[in-house]
Amino acid sequence: MFDQLFPDSYDSFAEGEDYYLSKEGYRVMTESYLVRRGYCCSNGCKHCPYDPKAQKGNRKLRPDVAKKYK
Repeated sequence: MFDQLFPDSYDSFAEGEDYYLSKEGYRVMTESYLVRRGYCCSNGCKHCPYDPKAQKGNRKLRPDVAKKYK
């Protein structure tokens, strides 16, 4: 399902910077990774930095996030 979003493996991601593991064992992508990716995937990511949230292809950052990543 997420094959088009990620490289061949998670090896190129830095744990703690790009993602963290939830207590259930899922990889949760961080806000900084989602900003660097550059668009919303519409999967309802926990740390979605886009406004409105979960709108496929959206590239507009929330104002608070845009200030952090200028």
